[in-house]
Amino acid sequence: MRRLNRRKTLNLVKELDAFPKVPDSYVETSASGGTVSLIAFTTMALLTIMEFSVYQDTWMKYEYEVDKDFSSKLRINIDITVAMKCQYVGADVLDLAETMVASADGLVYEPVIFDLSPQQKEWQRMLQLIQSRLQEEHSLQDVIFKSAFKSASTAPPPREDDSSQSPDACRIRGHLYVNKVAGNFHITVGKAIPHPRGHAHLAALVNHDSNNFSHRIDHLSFGELIPGIINPLDGTEKITIDHNQMFQYFITVVPTKLHTYKISADTHQFSVTERERIINHAAGSHGVSGIFMKYDLSSLMVTVTEEHMPFWQFFVRLCGIVGGIFSTTGMLHGIGKFIVEIICCRFRLGAYKSVHSVPFEDGHTDNHLPLLENNTH
Repeated sequence: MRRLNRRKTLNLVKELDAFPKVPDSYVETSASGGTVSLIAFTTMALLTIMEFSVYQDTWMKYEYEVDKDFSSKLRINIDITVAMKCQYVGADVLDLAETMVASADGLVYEPVIFDLSPQQKEWQRMLQLIQSRLQEEHSLQDVIFKSAFKSASTAPPPREDDSSQSPDACRIRGHLYVNKVAGNFHITVGKAIPHPRGHAHLAALVNHDSNNFSHRIDHLSFGELIPGIINPLDGTEKITIDHNQMFQYFITVVPTKLHTYKISADTHQFSVTERERIINHAAGSHGVSGIFMKYDLSSLMVTVTEEHMPFWQFFVRLCGIVGGIFSTTGMLHGIGKFIVEIICCRFRLGAYKSVHSVPFEDGHTDNHLPLLENNTH
């Protein structure tokens, strides 16, 4: 009884077979079918390789939300070289919300030579070339995000030549912590002196002819310092011959949370608008000569996440490629074979009629064939 039930179950399973087997003796092959099969298999292989490369690749997903963190401090990373001696310049941050001077103890004033060495010039040229490409192709920013911490530092290389020239510039580098409100980081003549109503600079003790605010921004960023990330002002160089030149950078900072398969960091992106003018009080151009970076924080926060195609989606797409190409090529082969048979049948029928037509004396033709032939001797 058990054997009979097992046999019935096996027969039922056989009836549900969606892939019936046809004996090889009943299968007819053709050269056209083999050609179409070869094309189909080649296309499947190429598309499978391309789909696997897409599966291996990753992309960046951007999400936006309101930034609710107002209590934490904002870090400013600075590396600027000014074409003046260090005793003549001063750098500080003025908090526009509380009208107070943020502490500038994290900055280091280093006497350097303003002109770059050949290796440093090559580094700056490559950095400016990357900046120009980033302005034209914004999608390259995703590549920079994914390669963060894997790329070399964006800091300029040390001088390779032992120059005996005395330092004629000042490199101001380091970091500051300020409140997350709008502010103004500036470098101008004289050291800063804070007082209850604001701040002032000891500019009266500096000779006016020594003013030269030609500068080079090797690095400027906000938030956590991430090697390999190139910011909009990195590599910027401004040269002036006027003593009363004012350089202004209006910066909009966007808080950014970066999550990739390599790192997870809280950083900031920013956009910048530049402006420069000559201070001439007689012509109505008032102000103070120097370098002014006015920054403001956006109320939106961007979360950048590196994503990868899941395996089930890759498997479904792969099945669609194989099954779709197999079905489509089979249909096209059947349609082509049907069209060829119709054309060949017409030619055969035309040749058949022309051979068996019987002419009459009046010019008509008899297309009917005799059914019987009398063979009388």
